[in-house]
Amino acid sequence: MDILSKSFSAKGFVLPHSLPVIVLDDCYHFPGCHLPLFIFEDRYRRMLDHALQTDRMFCVGISDGKNDVLPVTTAGLIRASMKNPDGTSQVMLYGVCRVRITGWEQMTPFRIARVEPVLTQSASIKVLRELKAQALELLPSPSADSCESMHQLREELEEMDEPEAVCDIIAFHFVRQKSALRRLLEECCPRRRFEMLICELEKAQG
Repeated sequence: MDILSKSFSAKGFVLPHSLPVIVLDDCYHFPGCHLPLFIFEDRYRRMLDHALQTDRMFCVGISDGKNDVLPVTTAGLIRASMKNPDGTSQVMLYGVCRVRITGWEQMTPFRIARVEPVLTQSASIKVLRELKAQALELLPSPSADSCESMHQLREELEEMDEPEAVCDIIAFHFVRQKSALRRLLEECCPRRRFEMLICELEKAQG
């Protein structure tokens, strides 16, 4: 599967009012990014069956360590699902848009959340393009075993004319600090999101 998705656009997409949720520790999914998942718990096998029979969507809820989940996550579309002979499944989830969990319709046998889209604040496209170029310059040099994929990623990001998507994809692939990922996911202003990303990339270089 390609590093970036070119066949699906969130434009004109109608977000369901509720989505199933798989709860994981420190798993931050971003719009525009593919997240591979191995589904093995019985409750999440049921969740996956439910999702495949309805909107083909679910969210990865991030545990807050207190038996609850963080309010902001990403609505994910199931791009591929392969069921194994033992009942487990390999899933590729594509991030569509940020969503806010506003409540719960169901808790067992798996969670179903009421969700609403997280609205993005307006920002100058000229400024965002300048920040995009700055962030791309800060990406780490490719290693010997990742050279081809890194070059492919860089080329595709440079060609993308959606700076917000570029910011999310770079964050997903290159930011490792969990607290920073949370802030990047929750930030509604694209300019501030880029500035936070650049700060994290500079820290990584240092």
